[in-house]
Amino acid sequence: MQPLARFVTSRPWLVLALWLALVLVCAPLAARAPAQLSADPGSLTHSESATVIELLKDSFGEGDTNTVLLLTQSGEKPDSPAFQAAYTTLLEGLRSVPGVGKVTPYSAQVGYPAVSPDGKLTLSLAQIPLRIPGTAALKRLRAYLETWQAGAGKNAPFRVRVTGGQAIANDFTTYAESDTKRSEFAALPLTAIVLLLVFGALVATGLPLLMSVLSITVAMAGLYGLTQLTVISTFAQSVITLLGLGAGIDYALLMVNRFREELQRPLQPGGAQGAAYRTVLTAGRSVAFSGLTVAVAMAALIIPPLAFVRGMGFGGVLVVLLTVLVSITALPACFVLLGERVNSPRLLKLTWSQNARASEAWTAFARKVIARPWLGLVGCTVLLLALATPALDLKTGYAGAFGLTAGVDSRDALRQVQALGAGGLLSSFEVVFDLKQQTYGPQSREMLRRVSSELEALPNVQTVISPFLTAATLRGGGSSLDSLGQLAALTRRSISADRHHLRLTIIPTRYLRADQIDAFETRLRSVLDTAGTAYLVGGAPVGEREFTRAITDSTPLAIGIVFGVTFLLFLLAFRSIVLPLKSILMNSLTVGAAYGVVVLVVQKGFLAGPLGIPDDVGVLDSSLPLLLFAVLFGLSMDYEIFLLSRVQEEHLRGASNDEAIVLAVGRTARIITSAAAIMFIVFCAFIVGRVVVNKSIGLGLAVAVLLDATLVRLILVPSFLKLAGEWNWWLPKWLDRLLPHVDIEH
Repeated sequence: MQPLARFVTSRPWLVLALWLALVLVCAPLAARAPAQLSADPGSLTHSESATVIELLKDSFGEGDTNTVLLLTQSGEKPDSPAFQAAYTTLLEGLRSVPGVGKVTPYSAQVGYPAVSPDGKLTLSLAQIPLRIPGTAALKRLRAYLETWQAGAGKNAPFRVRVTGGQAIANDFTTYAESDTKRSEFAALPLTAIVLLLVFGALVATGLPLLMSVLSITVAMAGLYGLTQLTVISTFAQSVITLLGLGAGIDYALLMVNRFREELQRPLQPGGAQGAAYRTVLTAGRSVAFSGLTVAVAMAALIIPPLAFVRGMGFGGVLVVLLTVLVSITALPACFVLLGERVNSPRLLKLTWSQNARASEAWTAFARKVIARPWLGLVGCTVLLLALATPALDLKTGYAGAFGLTAGVDSRDALRQVQALGAGGLLSSFEVVFDLKQQTYGPQSREMLRRVSSELEALPNVQTVISPFLTAATLRGGGSSLDSLGQLAALTRRSISADRHHLRLTIIPTRYLRADQIDAFETRLRSVLDTAGTAYLVGGAPVGEREFTRAITDSTPLAIGIVFGVTFLLFLLAFRSIVLPLKSILMNSLTVGAAYGVVVLVVQKGFLAGPLGIPDDVGVLDSSLPLLLFAVLFGLSMDYEIFLLSRVQEEHLRGASNDEAIVLAVGRTARIITSAAAIMFIVFCAFIVGRVVVNKSIGLGLAVAVLLDATLVRLILVPSFLKLAGEWNWWLPKWLDRLLPHVDIEH
């Protein structure tokens, strides 16, 4: 750190000029990044669902499997002349929209209801071929509908709403971006107020905010570059904003506070430059070490074999490293140029960070805690475990439209499609039988007929689309087969051109929530297993389940790696076996408690209404548990490092174990509570929005920060350190000789 400290404090104008040039280059790219992000989770290469998609394209010529549902809501019945005239014009225009393939009117659909009993709702389908980018095609389709309804369809007796998998994914992207921007604008002024209370001066207040904006801008530009190489999740932007604001302000708060302390020290040489130099070597070390632990935790998201999840990991690691770099380069350069002006203009004579009485109060509080360590240890542990208990029932999956709040068009339209009885269209299963080079004949025909019949008899199956679909097998008011042309089309759809593969499409009675997929699929496979021939099952529900399992299966490895690397880092920093184990255990308690609260609210619906979360979500987004673990575990280590580094410093100066704990809490509690208050504000801002994943992330992080900065860091950790005594610093002599010496804040 010494060469870096000398460089940034001796050439401050050069350092700031380099950052300014970088931001000017990155700003235009950062502005383009949100439009390049995707809410489509994609599929696993060589997975069962991906293989089915390839077979449908290659053997059945089926490229139009990306379905857009068009719901017309009218005051007139569809057989009225006014309705038919406007409807015909609408469909003719839809067929001319670039990227839109086959358009199927309500009157030509079979296997599910396409007209409500009162005739006020009709369902039409538009297919977007897989070879066409779905997002671009859907945007053109929606643009056409807006133009049509404002022009030619202005006097039409109906209005058109759009839903479907692609529409839901696009709305995720749109609202996730707007939610993130809204959260930024809401959090920044509230954060500024807290910083003003902490520092009492406008310049000191503005520096942390400026550093956060710098790191977020450059990180978003880096994210744009990554979108040119791979699929990047919409939620990567939320991760960057959360960490950029939360950790950025956290680190800057520590640096600014330390610089002001250094300025006030008597008989210290070098003036502002010397104070900035010492700040980099002390607080800068803590920031670098904290940032490294957060980056390691965020790297856990890179382990699952899914580009969608890895994009969030890359974004998290990128913004954390940039935040650290800004904090130990641009910020000290500002310190040198500002000097004492960092305390100008002074608006508050006495601030929280300079309040000696506050320090005395926290010192007295620490003495009370260590006077009854078992009460603090057992009481806090029991409370955290109680909060974590609902997490035992955690269920994950793709929430789909349920992951959006009421008022979003694709979700509201899907509810109407559900009421119509056609919601199962978005949860259809595709089954492909492989006849193993045998040609379709009487035996395989009889097998297909029998399996189709048995599948139709299963609970919650609305229709099995096959060559044997007749009026007698239709349920729920669907259209019937009334022509040889329809039967021929079904035959072509169900038997491959080379007659070596057969296909069935199974439509459930309703849209399946993620926690309902496994049970439904198990019933299907129990029938398919009796076919006596090889088969594959695909479709959106199978792809969603494979995506969830890929993350779930990777989670133990990701957590294990984070635990292992964190243990080694803390072992090097604190030269203790006990402290790293204690840190991992207590941070895990914080993460578990946050999980429990999120499950209770989002999955089970407890107090969901007041937080604006729908009570029918039923599952957590499959990427949420690992994402929450990575962010929570990393950020919790910030406070751990702030506290333990000061305990270690006092202990090395000769203080007893108890006195070191008391002094450390007294001197760090103010900075920890200030940083936590700021993070709490930032995270709460994300609870207000339309995307449930963002709301879940904000809720989990806000709860974790609140618990970590109060119960864990100020009661549980001091209680444990008191009970462990000198064992806190136990390290085998042979290991002590092998480990290199690493100092934090020395």
